[in-house]
Amino acid sequence: MRASDVRDLTDTELAEHIATARRELFGLRFQHATGELDNTAGLRRAKREVARALTVARERQIATIEQDNG
Repeated sequence: MRASDVRDLTDTELAEHIATARRELFGLRFQHATGELDNTAGLRRAKREVARALTVARERQIATIEQDNG
């Protein structure tokens, strides 16, 4: 999912997306540790997906704080 797509999600959808992405990353890490993972590029993609979603969540949090203070 691209950053613009993540930004279009509602807060609830974003929280669900973060949870799903983290679960996927955990599963991939587990497969990698046990030697079952064939496509290791999926790990990099999953890490970036989590980071992208967390970045958007943090941007929203900062925007909310700035609105309250200013």
